[in-house]
Amino acid sequence: MRKLTPTSYGILGLLALRPWSAYELTKQVRRSLHFCWPRAETRLYQEPKNLVEHGLVRATTTVNGRRARTDYAITAKGRKALRAWLGEPSAPPRLESEALLRLFFAEHGTKESLLSTLDELEEQALALRRQAVEQGTEYLAGTAPFPERLHILALVGRFTLDHTALLIDWARWARVEVEGWPDVGSAEVSPEVVRAFEAAWAETAPEHVAGVAKDHREATFS
Repeated sequence: MRKLTPTSYGILGLLALRPWSAYELTKQVRRSLHFCWPRAETRLYQEPKNLVEHGLVRATTTVNGRRARTDYAITAKGRKALRAWLGEPSAPPRLESEALLRLFFAEHGTKESLLSTLDELEEQALALRRQAVEQGTEYLAGTAPFPERLHILALVGRFTLDHTALLIDWARWARVEVEGWPDVGSAEVSPEVVRAFEAAWAETAPEHVAGVAKDHREATFS
């Protein structure tokens, strides 16, 4: 029996809405949890069985001709566990981005590769934003499932719109920066970047930032 993870409780939360088959759960995850908790589909197919082993979910198999279908439904124990989990402290947010990982080591590649990575990130963010807008439009039109959850989904939707806007703006800004580099092995730090760090430092520790920022600026642009 595997340990329960946030993915386990994400699936349990979907099952608290209604019973689903493993295929339906995976499809629903792509529609909802994907915005904040993307996971491999192979893992999603395994998780309902793990929840059954913990007694949090009940599996019912029906046979229609030669086809067997297994539906999963949350149990009373499962609802109790979900409520308890929702009351626990959550782990700090973590950013997972292969594009940023590649950027972190960009000097070992080419300028063209880095620009391509930034283009891909922008396209990915645009696609995610389009999906969020389409689904939000469905809810506003009253044609989406679970309309009673609109007040909850609106909070997640606002985060997705803000997050994707940030990714798109940053990818476009980064592309302009990189295009001005002679290559990925060497380039000057732009004044805009320095000002951004100065502003962030000032918010964090204003009492000593002024001197540090001044010294750094003079060393960089003198």
